[in-house]
Amino acid sequence: MEIVTHFVNDSIEFYKWSLSIADKRVEKWPLMESPFPTLAISILYLLFLWLGPKYMQHREPFQLRKTLIVYNFSMVILNFYICKELYLGSKAAGYSYRCQPVNYSDDVNEVRIAAALWWYYISKGVEYLDTVFFILRKKFNQVSFLHVYHHCTMFILWWIGIKWVAGGQSFFGAHINAAIHVIMYLYYALAAFGPKIQKYLWWKKYLTIIQMIQFHVTIGHAAHSLYIDCDFPQWMHWALIGYAVTFIILFANFYYQTYRRHPRQEGAPKSSKAVANGGSAVANGVSKAEAKQAAAENGKTQKKGRSKQE
Repeated sequence: MEIVTHFVNDSIEFYKWSLSIADKRVEKWPLMESPFPTLAISILYLLFLWLGPKYMQHREPFQLRKTLIVYNFSMVILNFYICKELYLGSKAAGYSYRCQPVNYSDDVNEVRIAAALWWYYISKGVEYLDTVFFILRKKFNQVSFLHVYHHCTMFILWWIGIKWVAGGQSFFGAHINAAIHVIMYLYYALAAFGPKIQKYLWWKKYLTIIQMIQFHVTIGHAAHSLYIDCDFPQWMHWALIGYAVTFIILFANFYYQTYRRHPRQEGAPKSSKAVANGGSAVANGVSKAEAKQAAAENGKTQKKGRSKQE
């Protein structure tokens, strides 16, 4: 019991000390004073993952077409804003893509970059709605381990990033990821319009490839920073490398399962149509069988009629 008490006290002291060295500029920004709001939102997200499918089990799926169009285009705008602010702010501040320590001053460009990174963190919380919409539309197969792992960890880890390193090397990964999310949410927004637009969206698999390239670039950038001993927390670089490796494994598995193991066949649209209309196909199956039986009986009657005539 004494060991447990000692461990708890040490943990509390470490937490207080870590807050004392946090970025003072972001201390009073929304959700930044304490990790508990971020953790509470994430716990609610996980609860919805468990309770949502149960709630929807015996209900019709929501269509949400207009909601999805508005949501996805809003995410395009938000990520474009983040990307633009990071680019202009880092350019004005003379940032280096090789090694950029965090500048905790109130310089207008540094605060601009910190604010853009805060919006990036907020966007990761908003992205929880991706999962909510999947569940409300009963697309449960889309809520994979990769999907949940990506969404839940990004929101929590970027709270840590903004709290202690809202600038410097942090801008690199956020900048690339925001640019990719502009393309990704544009794809989702267009896909929400339905089959008329979807047939032109042949580039879906390339989004996965771009994301995997992003993780390789991130690892290379972090490894280079470690090699040149960049003035940025080294443990964060190592953690980032490990985190990116998990994504490479998960995304590579997703790509293989989706595009290599079960490649889309030429007759896929017909097959998918049959699945989409499966309910009516089964319903029509009964009437077809009945029609067959009726036709057979008519045939027998006609045969008998001919025999009598002969």
